[in-house]
Amino acid sequence: MKILLTLLLAPGLAAAASVSPWSLPAPAGASQPNLSVAPGGDLLLSWIERRSEGGHRLRFARSTGATAWSPARTIAEGDDWFVNWADFPALQALPDGSLWSHTLVKNGDATYAYDVRLQVSRDGGGTWRILGAVHDDGTPTEHGFATLWPQSKDEVGVAWLDGRNSAGGHGGGHDGHGGAMTLRSARYGADGGKRGEAEVDAMTCDCCQTDSAIGARGVLLAYRDRAEGEIRDIRVTRFDGKAWTAPARVHADQWFMPACPVNGPAIAARGNAAWVAWYTGAGAAPSVRVARSTDGGDTFGGMREVAVGEAQQGRVDLAADAGGVWMSWVQETGGRQSLWLARFSPALDAEQFRVKVADIAGRGRGTGFPRMQLRDGQAWLAWTEVVDGQPRLRGARVQP
Repeated sequence: MKILLTLLLAPGLAAAASVSPWSLPAPAGASQPNLSVAPGGDLLLSWIERRSEGGHRLRFARSTGATAWSPARTIAEGDDWFVNWADFPALQALPDGSLWSHTLVKNGDATYAYDVRLQVSRDGGGTWRILGAVHDDGTPTEHGFATLWPQSKDEVGVAWLDGRNSAGGHGGGHDGHGGAMTLRSARYGADGGKRGEAEVDAMTCDCCQTDSAIGARGVLLAYRDRAEGEIRDIRVTRFDGKAWTAPARVHADQWFMPACPVNGPAIAARGNAAWVAWYTGAGAAPSVRVARSTDGGDTFGGMREVAVGEAQQGRVDLAADAGGVWMSWVQETGGRQSLWLARFSPALDAEQFRVKVADIAGRGRGTGFPRMQLRDGQAWLAWTEVVDGQPRLRGARVQP
């Protein structure tokens, strides 16, 4: 059943959007969905399942239409994975047809001691080659919150939060102690070899998601910074083909947060324009915000406050197409969560529509982070809900 929602945006102005269920191929018990778009336009959905014999597996399927799915295939599995509501695997397709994915595997006894490990498939996901950890420091510390992007036709880029400097601390510094978390990146070629590893930022937030996008001037990487005095604002850096540029602050929230908020930014880009969405606790009440850059991520302006109040949970995602800038986020009121979606003009000066996509069964951390991608002028969303203590995936598509 399709639900038509008409919302008044201003006197005399109205926009409509339809929300339709999107059936997902994941079985009951699946969680932690992620979405990406293949070069041909297919949507790739990945998720985690519990194995009956113990441990977990990462699976994926390819969507070629509103209801058509390829058979689900297994990317990797194991009994020593780090499975967490906020840190989840990614799947990236390259123009040469290869598929790349990462998983999180324990590397020590500490709670947050785990590696980011990379896999690649060159036969559409039928078989996978395990390349190992993207980092080579060998410390039993936290490595996670990774993002993947197509660096070239046959080369993938990866960035992750790296806790090697927290060795001897708390396995990642989630309590604000130990050494600083860093942001690092690397590239992998068609031969599976790693090249170009670099430290991007020497002190970042410990457990906030990172995100990436491809603009006209190169790869853009968004993350939550950690400055002196425990200020946790969002920054963006660009890879110019040789090195990462000096990180630019998206907006001076000046959010004092002496712990990790576990709420990272999302970024989208088209040509020289880039947009970043994020959650902040700065000000009188929490809010979700979006800002625009017109110079390839060098500077940001035009910040727009999208939603304000104690109900805001953040967990944002962001995408852009010729129609505008699409932003999703989560709210929780009276113990009930809901998923929202709004679309803005590219300049962020006009809100084109805003809809509640769904009420999410479950509350708190168990529902994780909804994911969104665009195809055919529509937004496609996937999220986790929890019913009777068991997770399951749900999906929707939104057409303006």
